[in-house]
Amino acid sequence: MLRRKLLLGGGALLVASPVCARNAAQGATGSYAAFLAGVRREAVGQGVSASVVAQALAPLHVPNPKVLQADRHQPEFTLTWAQYKDRVLSEKKLNDGLAAIQQRAELLGRISRLYGVAQGAIAGIWGLESAYGTRMGTFSVIDALATLAYDGRRASFFRTELLKALHVVEQAGVAPAHMLGSYAGAMGQPQFMPSAYMRYAASYPAGGRADIWHNEGDVFASIANYLARCGWQAGQPWGEGVVLPDALEQSLLGRNHVRPLAWWEQHGVRPRAGEFDASVQEGAVIRPDGPGGEAFIVYHNFNVIRRYNPSDFYALAVGLLGDAIT
Repeated sequence: MLRRKLLLGGGALLVASPVCARNAAQGATGSYAAFLAGVRREAVGQGVSASVVAQALAPLHVPNPKVLQADRHQPEFTLTWAQYKDRVLSEKKLNDGLAAIQQRAELLGRISRLYGVAQGAIAGIWGLESAYGTRMGTFSVIDALATLAYDGRRASFFRTELLKALHVVEQAGVAPAHMLGSYAGAMGQPQFMPSAYMRYAASYPAGGRADIWHNEGDVFASIANYLARCGWQAGQPWGEGVVLPDALEQSLLGRNHVRPLAWWEQHGVRPRAGEFDASVQEGAVIRPDGPGGEAFIVYHNFNVIRRYNPSDFYALAVGLLGDAIT
């Protein structure tokens, strides 16, 4: 059976031990100050106002031990697709989604039409990323990114994101203390990294500053803009469930094996809904858990969802959740 490793964080893991906190404080004061001074110079050199940089970095004195603990000690679980699906597409997630989308149906519909992106894709990402805006993370993004840029496993990546975050503070007009997200710096309801905010954040109606923390119009528009700019094809589905004949070889399956729908039909692949969607001409068949597991035919827009998070499990969950709640 094919399995996938998934990193799952827990609240208990975000509590640093006294030893961890003490070591961070002892070793970081001088060198961390020098590091922050370098960030300050670089940000100002990139055009961020000195006052914004000073305000954002002033509260930082030592690396955040809770961030380091979360980054270095996440438990690793091996989940099948069936287990992952049960975990992220719970009955509560579906019921909460139905209620949330019903209350915002008109807004979601307007933004879907504006960007040419399916309501289900927007809603599915919103649901998976922040539980419909209810779980955005409680870490200071500036603090988290500075910590990981100074003492993380991917320091260069996080330094770039820290600099982008300082641009976001200036552009979005967000008080640094209110700029909250995950321990890794993913922000707001769509969990954008700062670089993604700079590229894809959008306001609705257009023309204002994109508030992806509190303004649901901006949240939906930003997700839709992300997918649209990554090549979403309007009017086409992401994929659908299929039934496979026992004789179909596993070697024919996988995202890279794209074939005309007529070819799949000739080889005994049948959509669970009865007929293939008429708006698409070709697709690939995936069966994440191998023989005996669920199978899906996935289309171009499935790969667009993977641009948001490069995981087949994630893209399937987005598609299925979106279909169920819109």
